[in-house]
Amino acid sequence: MPKFSRFRISRRDLLIVGAVTSAALGLARLAFGRPGGPSPGSAGGESPGVHRAELAFNVNGEPRTLTVDTRVTLLDALREHLHLTGTKKGCDHGQCGACTVMVNGRRINACLSLAVMHEGDEITTIEGFGTPENPDPMQTAFIEHDGYQCGYCTPGQICSAKATLEEIRAGIPSHVSADLSAPIRATPEEIRERMSGNLCRCGAYANILEAVRDVAKETP
Repeated sequence: MPKFSRFRISRRDLLIVGAVTSAALGLARLAFGRPGGPSPGSAGGESPGVHRAELAFNVNGEPRTLTVDTRVTLLDALREHLHLTGTKKGCDHGQCGACTVMVNGRRINACLSLAVMHEGDEITTIEGFGTPENPDPMQTAFIEHDGYQCGYCTPGQICSAKATLEEIRAGIPSHVSADLSAPIRATPEEIRERMSGNLCRCGAYANILEAVRDVAKETP
C-alpha cells in the first residue's frame, strides 16, 4: 500500500478546488481594485494613489501645458502627450541615449527625468532643430556623411552632437581634456568621449564622428 495513499485527490475534486480558487481571486480583485485599473469611487476611473499635476513648460519655443500623472517621464510626456515622436524610446534605462533632448541648453536622457521636474523649463527636441525644407547644419552633416543606417538613434545622436560642440565652445572639459588652461578643441578624442553615451546598434560611429567634425569646422 503506497505510503501517501490517504492524500489522493480525484480529478473532479481538483477541478472544484481550481474553480473555487479562481472565484476567490476574482472577488479579491473587485474588493481591493486592480493596480492601474478602475476602482469604485476614484475620479476618472483611476485607481487610488494616482496623483496628477499641472505642468507648464516651453517645448521647441512654444508654451505647452499638460496635466499628467506625477510618475510620467519627460520622454513619455513628449511622445505620448505632446506627440513629438522624433525623440525615441530605446532602453528606457538611460543607457542608449536615443531619448536625448536639450533642457535649458543642456542635454539629458529624457527617460530618466520626470516630467513634473521641468516646470518652466526650455526643452528642445529633434523637431525643434530644423525642418525637411530648412534642416539644421548638424542634420545636413549627418545626411552628407551617412551618419546613420536604421536611423532610430539619430535624433538622440544629433541632440547630443549639438550639445557636444556647445560644451567645447564653452570650455567645459571632459575626461580626455589634457590641458585645462588651453582652449578645448573638437578633436576626434574629445568628440568620441562626449558622444560615448549615445549608442548606435548599426555601428555608424565613424560617419557620425565625421559629421560632427564637419560642423565643428564651420562653427566659430
